[in-house]
Amino acid sequence: MTRPMTRFSLSLAALLLGSAAAMAQQDDLIIALQLEPPHLDPTSAAAGAIDSVLYANVFEGLTKFAEDGSIHPGLAQNWDISEDGTSYTFHLQEGVTFHDGTTMDAEDVKFSLDRARAEDSQNAQKALFTGIDEVTVIDPLTVQVTLKAPDGAFLFNMAWGDAVIVAPESIETIKSQPVGTGPFSFTSWTQGDSISLTRNPDYWGEAPALSKATFRFISDPTAAFAAMMAQDIDAYAGFPAPENLPQFEADPRFQVLDGSTEGETILAMNNGLEPFDDPLVREAVAHAIDRQAIIDGAMFGLGTPIGTHFAPHNPDYVDLTDLSDYDPEKAKTLLADAGYPDGFTTTLKLPPPSYARRGGEIIAAQLREVGIQTEITNLEWAQWLEEVFRGKDFGLTIVSHTEPMDINIYARPDYYFQYDNPAFQDLMEKLTATTDPAARSEMLKQAQTMIAEDHVNAFLFQLAFPTVADAKLQGLWKNQPTQATDLTAVSWKE
Repeated sequence: MTRPMTRFSLSLAALLLGSAAAMAQQDDLIIALQLEPPHLDPTSAAAGAIDSVLYANVFEGLTKFAEDGSIHPGLAQNWDISEDGTSYTFHLQEGVTFHDGTTMDAEDVKFSLDRARAEDSQNAQKALFTGIDEVTVIDPLTVQVTLKAPDGAFLFNMAWGDAVIVAPESIETIKSQPVGTGPFSFTSWTQGDSISLTRNPDYWGEAPALSKATFRFISDPTAAFAAMMAQDIDAYAGFPAPENLPQFEADPRFQVLDGSTEGETILAMNNGLEPFDDPLVREAVAHAIDRQAIIDGAMFGLGTPIGTHFAPHNPDYVDLTDLSDYDPEKAKTLLADAGYPDGFTTTLKLPPPSYARRGGEIIAAQLREVGIQTEITNLEWAQWLEEVFRGKDFGLTIVSHTEPMDINIYARPDYYFQYDNPAFQDLMEKLTATTDPAARSEMLKQAQTMIAEDHVNAFLFQLAFPTVADAKLQGLWKNQPTQATDLTAVSWKE
């Protein structure tokens, strides 16, 4: 005889079905970031926010960064290097397709590298490609890159987000409809709110555990705290309110990943504009800054003081903080020697991140103590890129340079802070042509010392990278060897 299902049985069945459904749904992710990308083409903008969403997820390069900063094969499964170090023959992965279904082959690699190094290239890191003499297609799965001279950092450079391989057919719409080869394909972008990605069923490599990922953009630290505590989001990468971290650490629902970055946070000075074209003025600014007060006040103690544009965790780092120690009386003397006994007034233009907005107020007060008055303007990211980075319309600004090993930007006179030192430029040329590790190490130390002694910028601190996440999440990057939110290994614990 069949027994009728009781109310208890129905409730139990519903509960079991609900639990099974809930478990089945644990393959998606909502992760928050502070900055929204201005557009979605990593090969034509300086905004690291683009890579934060798309690097390794949607777009891939010939090589790629691992979490520890090491270089691994990407779309190139391996490569051969000529004896003289000027020729790299890349052997591409088989069976790779773009998200639009077209095949990715050597012609696409040639197109991407030629586009990046073209005379009219809009690539923010065009200097990465200037050493390329020729890109030759050998066959559909083999491409040869010939360099003008040996480059000890070439494979490293090819791992940057600016060097990802793009589909020629996608260029006209790449800024709003990115088409890559990665494990996730772009689904939608609700501007001002979120970007959604979906697992790529035709991915050439190991399939990710996540079926869907949504990046939400929450710029306000208070709103970030509220969203995380309410568990409206599963994780926040680069949590913008470090004062709240102890609360998350004490809550068993969450985990806090205390990571580091390649982000040298600097008070950048416009070396091409009076009075910052005077080294005495730049040195005065550097001595007016109390780094630890900024780290404590803006970052609640998170951050490592730096005295040059180089990451302290790099084995070639030189501690040069003594060259610009906090000494307001010395700053006043230097200003007087430079012809500014009563100080001067300049602009301080701040992008959205908390380190800039909070740090800007502290720095303005410190500069005021030595007679330098600042007119603070808060800019959105797109405005900052237009006015400061491209337009060079600023006196001072605060920004974290999150690109890996990017001290070579000081060899570009047209870069936004406009430092023009032929001796430094020569040193960078020699570094590029040098492959011997010991010799490269010595040159990097010379480079750090040169820009520190020239007080090109006021070097503040290495940006920390705290991530707050659901305790059941695993596989998130703790550290940031490049600006990325790599989701390829992220999954929910069972």
